[in-house]
Amino acid sequence: MAKQSLWLRCEKKEFERRTAISPTVAKKLIDAGFEIFVERDDQRIFRDQEYEAIGCKLVDNNSWPNAPHYIPIIGLKELPVSEEPLPHTHIQFAHCYKQQGGWSKVLSRFYRGDGVLYDLEFLTDDHGRRVAAFGYHAGFAGAAAGALAFAAEKAGKPLGQLEPYDNEQAMVAGVKSVLGGSGKGLKAIIIGALGRCGRGAVDLFRAIGVEEDNILKWDLDETAKGGPFPEILEADIFVNCIYLSSPIPPFMTEQQIAAAGKDRRLRVVVDVSCDTTNPHNPIPIYSVNTTFAKPTVPAEVGTGNPPLVVVSIDHLPTLLPREASEQFSENLYPSLLELPNRQTARVWVEAEKLYRAKLVEAAKAEGL
Repeated sequence: MAKQSLWLRCEKKEFERRTAISPTVAKKLIDAGFEIFVERDDQRIFRDQEYEAIGCKLVDNNSWPNAPHYIPIIGLKELPVSEEPLPHTHIQFAHCYKQQGGWSKVLSRFYRGDGVLYDLEFLTDDHGRRVAAFGYHAGFAGAAAGALAFAAEKAGKPLGQLEPYDNEQAMVAGVKSVLGGSGKGLKAIIIGALGRCGRGAVDLFRAIGVEEDNILKWDLDETAKGGPFPEILEADIFVNCIYLSSPIPPFMTEQQIAAAGKDRRLRVVVDVSCDTTNPHNPIPIYSVNTTFAKPTVPAEVGTGNPPLVVVSIDHLPTLLPREASEQFSENLYPSLLELPNRQTARVWVEAEKLYRAKLVEAAKAEGL
């Protein structure tokens, strides 16, 4: 295999502690002949010394703009907003292929810099399934955030800042404690329950003691008739875990919620999917993403109804940063091994083909 360099950049998103490459996987890549540069980062869950000890070359924080253009830059979350052209090859979640807010401006930076984007969301295997995803931990953490928000609302106060947990066991124990020892009596509905994200949400509710009959697991069969669905309003917590690939009828609407009045049981919506700025968002009852500092936002349902809040954090797995990073990195590893042959390796060829198509759309939208 030809010598391949890879540059792991720091994450600039507030509270983001995950990484695309764990020290364990970095060591595997080095053993396979890679040269790995790692930006120093106090925010990352893994210490700089963990990377240095296994042979990575540490570089200054946020120094990737000065890296040689031939070295691919890998990260997780989107880059800070800027007008600067992007001449590098970037591997990341860019959140711009489904016409999210600002999508064309993001891609225009690549157009003007003659760079390349390999969006991690669209690296797929032979069956069209993503090679690496944070879905399970997103669902697990999302359900936990929903339960915490429910407890806070029941106590008549907003949910305070969320902090990462050491592991899944600590998260389960923390949520159970806030709920008074158990989630018994809670009722939750999960849409997209058969996917990785949905399975994570179901597992969290089970782990905190929610009775099996009170965990409604919906997927394609249950939603085939098209929304809105009155059953959602009959649960305490609704967790949306679907992958939105095409327009669908909304799962719930402001009018539906208003009409239910005081008969509505629903108190918390967790939109793990976070298609907030997507014009086809199936949960059009809020318009902003929330943060770890302020995890909930009131639903836009007018006055005269019981309180209803939305959790719409777009990087929930960072509540379990070590476990989520390790799993994601291990799943991504086989594809990274093919990076030196990305001109012929199917996973990279298909990802670049999609990028080129989206680039044309963005160029037209921006008048380039």
